[in-house]
Amino acid sequence: MKKIKSNDFNLNLKLFNNFLRLEKSLSENSINSYNFDLNKLFEYLEYRNIIDVNNISESKLKSFISLQKKQYTRDDKIISEKTISRYISSFKTFFKFLESENIISSNPAELIETPKILRKLPDILTYNEITEILESVELNTSAGIRDRAILETMYACGLRVSELINLEINRIDFDDKFITVTGKGSKERIIPVGKYALNYIETYIAELRNSIRNHKSSDFLFLNLKGGKLSRMAIWNIVDKYTRKAGIDKDIHPHSFRHSFATHLLEGGADIRIIQELLGHADISTTQIYTHLDTSYLIEVHKTFHPRA
Repeated sequence: MKKIKSNDFNLNLKLFNNFLRLEKSLSENSINSYNFDLNKLFEYLEYRNIIDVNNISESKLKSFISLQKKQYTRDDKIISEKTISRYISSFKTFFKFLESENIISSNPAELIETPKILRKLPDILTYNEITEILESVELNTSAGIRDRAILETMYACGLRVSELINLEINRIDFDDKFITVTGKGSKERIIPVGKYALNYIETYIAELRNSIRNHKSSDFLFLNLKGGKLSRMAIWNIVDKYTRKAGIDKDIHPHSFRHSFATHLLEGGADIRIIQELLGHADISTTQIYTHLDTSYLIEVHKTFHPRA
């Protein structure tokens, strides 16, 4: 392979973006995240008069990371360990790519340790709390009919917000009761839908969607009241509105419905591999984090099934 001009950061970044887009099938949001991290590094290196990727050493990367740990965010908070971890992950992936393309001889980020992050799980909604939120929706308004369908679908399928707002109406199989979702990395998965969610979806389509849809948004299932595509913030506002209305004093957001979906399935006896498939997780360890169970449930399972409990 012909070696490119190795000291051109921008050219290397373009090659890396093509790799992420074409070979890794990452979304534009994910690619933009890589670019943000790497451009911050490039600015620091250029300030230090380092313009050749072959001159980037492990010590230079560690100096950049140490500097970032002393920086403040816009709301005057120290940059989090999660952000530092993301920087390191971006650098490892970028330099591994350059090494594979023979642009650099070794990966300077390879031996840098990623900080261990204590992952704070979102509050879990109990089934009764889910019911209270759903039943707090007033069905005598157009917005209420749509909002109930949205909340029912979120809990029935454990969708990410991006998957929910991009769900197209032709991806719903009303006869066989499942939806086809396009998740991260443009990977498709099939998720069964319960009868309650399907009933509310059908009501919403018949009583509201068909009358407000327009040519720009006609493919998307859930629309705003002007007939346009719903935004991520709109979903956050819907969840917040009905959580407050139900009087639930927890830190609840859209991902809490996804987390509760997985937790309730596991508590009901579902195999974790099946839950992994339903959530669209590439790694089982991610599913294990989402399907956190309280100690009392684990003790009860042990007492019920272990022969010498």
